[in-house]
Amino acid sequence: MTRAAASWIAGPGGEVSGEASVPGDKSISHRAVMLAAIADGTSEIRGFLDGEDCRATVAAFEAMGVSIERGAADRLVVHGAGLRGLRAPDAALDLGNSGTAMRLLAGILCAQAFDSILIGDASLMRRPMERVAAPLRRMGADVRSNAGRPPLTIVGGRTLRGTAHLLDAASAQVKSAILLAGLHAGGRTSVTEPRPSRDHTERMLGTFGVPVTRDGGTVSLRGPAALAAARIDVPGDFSSAAFLVVAALIAGVAPLVIQGVGVNPTRTGLVEVLRLMGADIRLHPTADLGGEPVADVEVRPSRLRGIAVPHQYVESMIDEFPALFAAAAVAEGETSVTGAAELRVKESDRIAVMANGLAALGVRAEALPDGIRIQGGPVTGGMVESHGDHRVAMAFAVLAARAFAPVVIRDVQYVATSFPGFAATARGVGLALAEEG
Repeated sequence: MTRAAASWIAGPGGEVSGEASVPGDKSISHRAVMLAAIADGTSEIRGFLDGEDCRATVAAFEAMGVSIERGAADRLVVHGAGLRGLRAPDAALDLGNSGTAMRLLAGILCAQAFDSILIGDASLMRRPMERVAAPLRRMGADVRSNAGRPPLTIVGGRTLRGTAHLLDAASAQVKSAILLAGLHAGGRTSVTEPRPSRDHTERMLGTFGVPVTRDGGTVSLRGPAALAAARIDVPGDFSSAAFLVVAALIAGVAPLVIQGVGVNPTRTGLVEVLRLMGADIRLHPTADLGGEPVADVEVRPSRLRGIAVPHQYVESMIDEFPALFAAAAVAEGETSVTGAAELRVKESDRIAVMANGLAALGVRAEALPDGIRIQGGPVTGGMVESHGDHRVAMAFAVLAARAFAPVVIRDVQYVATSFPGFAATARGVGLALAEEG
């Protein structure tokens, strides 16, 4: 696939309104392919995110012998291999930029009969993996990292045992890897988190016929557990919609309606935080797809004020912080975030990268060890580096609508990992965004 433009030129003065839609949810698309691949029978996935991260997941399972048919760009038919039907790949599995794919695949592969190696691009090879490897070892897996980072080498032929896990920090990826390993393990596997994290895996396991028990902060299942083929309808990705939400708040001239967005309550902390800042955001429920609530999101132009973001919302908006930082840059007063150290180890160090980019545009921003302080005010033009982080790039593209001069955003090619066609969608709702080779 040809990569998108290397840079954007985002102009000031956008007039956002109308209707829009966003690609399928990335987190759900990854999980749909994974569970369908190890299910018995043929599954259909509709609304699949045809982005580079999810394509890497598809390619990994094809390399392990799973037949996956592509219809329309957003539709897959997966002929499941069953719980133990995967075949040894001929080479290391390259997962590109996707931490989700690497961590969740570790949970599936650690009980297979064959050895496997998981690698990725330069960014992924710097990301921490011991948080997943350590609990899998407690279950009997042999997972080896390189000083805590990829490549992950997974030695096959191990017998897993159901184990109770108490996580120090909430993490949907760690929880999911453990539950996926638990499908192969004998007995009860449980995960207890200090705060709720995304629950897409638990919901989808139920769709594939595996009961998951929830008791307060603990989720559990009993293995070994076979999966039955299912149809999965993937809603629009809230994390992608977040950038259009902020665009409509800070550069809107009339309401913007984003159609068919997944509004799982473990994902919508940004809505609550923006409402605390004065945002007018209305959710109009439309459906329930495979246990995932879906709504049209109506956003009206709003005058925002800075707040101290309550800790209770941090986990449920961890991917949306770049969008929030863009909103905070033009809010009245100071916005502060703490308790978000996870942002340091995403596709980039999102605290440092966003703070540096905001400062380059004349916005007062102070990076903290686990968060940031942003003083809202005038936004100048200039050049910012996204450091290959898709969400950072989109955040600055939105913020540029309130700048006094154009903003050049460099290294934007990885936006295709989560929001293919973002530039065209942004222009469609009224933002001024040009692409450069």
